[in-house]
Amino acid sequence: MRSKQLDKGIRQLTDEGVAQLCMGSIGSKKIVGCVGELQFEVIAYRLEHEYGAKCEFQRIQAYKACWLTSDDEAALDAFCRIKLQQIVLDKDGNRVFMAPSAYILELEQRENPAIQFHTTSEFKTAVPQA
Repeated sequence: MRSKQLDKGIRQLTDEGVAQLCMGSIGSKKIVGCVGELQFEVIAYRLEHEYGAKCEFQRIQAYKACWLTSDDEAALDAFCRIKLQQIVLDKDGNRVFMAPSAYILELEQRENPAIQFHTTSEFKTAVPQA
């Protein structure tokens, strides 16, 4: 019952825009991303007091989350296979690369020109400038 309350609470809070929710590609761990450290405390407080679900956050090794798109689906699939440990899915099923460092992110962008690395989940709504 507690896990259902936790799941419901996290989903509702991420729908509010308080945080981003991703699921690990291996296993079913939930990854919650926030702008600042204080946000995790706010989320934990709200989950406990509004949904009756206590939680504990554990830090992961990630510099930046990047949503991936490409016109070359084969290149994107190959990248995701190679980087399986750093690939997660957001709540909409989009692939997200959890870059472990600024250097690795820059390297992957340089080495994979067919893939776009978006630093916000809003990339789908962007309208090209004429």
